[in-house]
Parts: sequence; C-alpha cells; structure tokens
Amino acid sequence: MFGIADLDNCYVSCERVFRPDLKGVPVVVLSNNDGCVVARSNEAKAMGIKEGIPYFQLEQLFPGQKIAVFSSNYELYGELTGRVVSIISKETPAYFRYSIDECFMYLDNIELDHLQQWGENLYKRVKREVGMPISIGLAPTKTLAKIASKLAKKYEVYKHCCMIDTDYKREKALEWCPIEDVWGIGRRYAAKLQSLGVRTALDFAQHHKDWVRMTFNNINIVRTWQELNGEDAVPNEQLAAKKSICTSRSFNGMISDMESLRTHVSNYAARCAEKLRRQNTVASIVGVFLNTNMFREDLVQYWNFQETRLLTPSSSTITITKEAINVLQQIYRPGYQYKKAGVIVMGIGPVSPIQQDLFDINAEQFQKMKRLDEVVDRINRMHGSETIVLGAQQYTKPNGEGKADVFANAIKHDFRSKNPTTRWSDIIKIKV
Repeated sequence: MFGIADLDNCYVSCERVFRPDLKGVPVVVLSNNDGCVVARSNEAKAMGIKEGIPYFQLEQLFPGQKIAVFSSNYELYGELTGRVVSIISKETPAYFRYSIDECFMYLDNIELDHLQQWGENLYKRVKREVGMPISIGLAPTKTLAKIASKLAKKYEVYKHCCMIDTDYKREKALEWCPIEDVWGIGRRYAAKLQSLGVRTALDFAQHHKDWVRMTFNNINIVRTWQELNGEDAVPNEQLAAKKSICTSRSFNGMISDMESLRTHVSNYAARCAEKLRRQNTVASIVGVFLNTNMFREDLVQYWNFQETRLLTPSSSTITITKEAINVLQQIYRPGYQYKKAGVIVMGIGPVSPIQQDLFDINAEQFQKMKRLDEVVDRINRMHGSETIVLGAQQYTKPNGEGKADVFANAIKHDFRSKNPTTRWSDIIKIKV
C-alpha cells in the first residue's frame, strides 16, 4: 500500500500556527511582490475569493470584509513543513517528499487492518506537535492515494484519512473524481478526454488499455490508466527526477539598468544552487531569461533566453552565479523597461560520481567550492537564510538611515509574517 500526506491549505496553515486568533477568519497568501492570491483558507474560498485574483481587487470586490492578508514567507513554510516530514519519517517504513506540502509513504510493513487507525493517529500527531492539519490518502497505487487524499480533505466523515482498499471503494472514488483532477492528466489531455466523452476518472479507467495506447501514444498516460485500475506503474525514480530547476520573479516595478538586473539574477542563481545541493544534485547547463512587461503595449517589447554549458557539472553558488551573470550580459539590451528575469539550471544529475573535464581550469577547485558551500549553508540554516550571501547578491538602495539595505529591492512583502522558528530576532516574546 501507498500513502500520501497532503497539508491542508499549506501556506495558510503555516501562517495560522503562530496566530490562533485567525481561526475561522478568511486568510489569503499573496504571490511574490504581493501580486496575486496564491493560497486561501476554506473561509476565503467560501467567500468567493478566487485563486489568482490581484491583491488590489480584494477591497473592491469584498468591501468591508475582514480578510487577513499575508505576503509569501517561504522561509517559514519550508521550516514548518520540514517538521511535518520529520514526523512522517519516524512513522513510516519509507517515504519520499514530493513537494513542499505533499509526501508519499510506502506502507508495506504495516498490516492492512491497522492502516486506517495508523493514518488517523498520524494526523493527530502532526496536529499536536506542529499545529498543522493534513489529509492522508491510502491506496494500492500512488495515483489512487492522491484521489483518496482529496476525499479525506473534502469529507469530515473520513477523519482526515481515506483508504481505498477494495474495488468497490476504488470505483466509487473514481466516479467522484473529475478527469481534470487526476494526477498525471494535464490540461491538454483532460480537454482531449472530455471531447471524447470521458468526464470522470472512472470513465477513463473503464476504457480498454489498447484504446488508451492508440489514442494518446504516451507512456505516462498509459501508466495513469494502469494506476487507476489498481496496478502500481509510476516508477519511484520518476517522482524524484527533475530535469530542471527554475527561480524567477516579477520585479517590484520595472528595471532598465544592468546593475540592478545583475543583482536580481545573482539572487536567483544562488537559490537554484541551494536547491541543487538540497537534493544532492549538480547541473551542467545554466540559462537566463529576461523580458519586458507584455501588458504595457505603450512600451517597446523584448524577450530573450540563452544558456551556457558547464565543463564540470556543479552546484556551487559561486560557479552558477558567475555563469548566470555572463549569460545575462549577453542577452541584456539597454533602453528597455524589464519586468521579469529568471535563472534555469538543467542537465541535472547526481552529485557523485562527477566526470571532470580535462580542460576545465576550475575543476581543481570543485572540492574547495563544495566545502565552502557546506559552511555557508550551515550558517544560513542556523541564523536564517541570506545571513551570508555573495557580494553580487547585495542590493544597494539606501534604507532611509544613510545605510545600504542589501535586500531592499529584492521582493515586495508588505504583509510578511515573522520567522520565530529560524531567526533569533523574531523569537516569540510572552508577557506575564
């Protein structure tokens, strides 16, 4: 049996951990630069607040309504969800973290008769020790487990844990699940299936396998069909494999000068390197894209993307940032008002073994860079992210006191909460 633990309204739940006064209050979390709503509490959903709605429209569409608004705080979200995964790692024989709010679990060592109670107990432990609600789905395949977790999230009768362990339960769950909500069925394939009269997951599962092969000629769609019919078909390595990592942001305003763009791109490159190290991988390709605001028809438009290949694959912040800046210099054109930039690392592989290129003059520095990154990562974990950064990552806008605020232009987050679990300066103070 497989299981999946899915955090309910993850970002909102993280914000509520240290704000019990927000229970029952509509809560929304905004995207980078406080642009659009990306997460909503159940109360906010019930009000009719849609995902993706621009922040400035909230007051216009919901006048006089009390809505708690937060800027995205990924440092807080990453730390709290990490605590949840730590609990899961102690409760399961094996697990795999699929995303910031989802974790697959392999449960072959737990007796089937005890699984339902085990799932309910896991929910209680996470809620008690971290303060966040999770929904747990249990089933013979990963795709069915995803559907079960949706049922556990929607219906209280499951007590936060839904198990699909019979054909009857499987067919009922598939009949309930719209085809566009099936894990592995993207928007394009869902539209095609709907045009063929397939409305639910059950409609799809009841087709013959040969029909699926001839209609789509896609191994992943065939595997999804197998999973819906109770056959474990999604390889574990397919879950873990990432062909690329991208870090990008829309700017707070528009930027035209190379120096400001260089600083932003340096920060994005550094975050890509951190993500590579976190999953013990290296990249062989570094790409950078740059574009103007396509919604400003009164301005001249420009878009470009280029990439460079590393002779020796790397996860070094210094190496990847240096190459990203070099690419930026190639695609930058003066005279444009830029709205967004991003860094993409590709050609990702395991950190060991690495084949070093004979002609790479930096190859001998690989171990030195590795040790340096390990020290920096450890300090940033202990004292908060960006405690130590490269000089290229530092913004130089004055902070109003005559001093340089090195992160003043990074991201607009007027409603950002504190980080009491990762920063000493934000530790909770209790008055007695």
